[in-house]
Amino acid sequence: MKRFRIALPCALALVAAAPALAGQHDMSGHHGHGDAGAASGPASDALRDANDRMHRAMKLPLSGDADVDFLRAMIPHHEGALEMARIELKHGRNAEARDLAERIVAAQEREIAEMKALLAKIEGAAPK
Repeated sequence: MKRFRIALPCALALVAAAPALAGQHDMSGHHGHGDAGAASGPASDALRDANDRMHRAMKLPLSGDADVDFLRAMIPHHEGALEMARIELKHGRNAEARDLAERIVAAQEREIAEMKALLAKIEGAAPK
């Protein structure tokens, strides 16, 4: 029953993300991740590049295994958040935003390691 409680939300997240993961949806217009194209400069350019890399990395073929697909998609998503937080730390001036970025770095590094370990465990246990 515990596995079902974990797998169901993962499966629902994948259903919502499936068009983007399958490359059927251009993420450049995705709400909150679009490129307004107006701002330029070191911080804006770095954030735009990080965002583009993250979305390219998230476009992967789906395996049909909800757990594996979830983890494979979430790892680059969290790596993108980590990169963006580091850009804030390099360029940001607001103390509260920088504090949030520091907390994001710590959390994302921990979660990425956890997801990679779980993915390796799941893939190692999968029948060949």
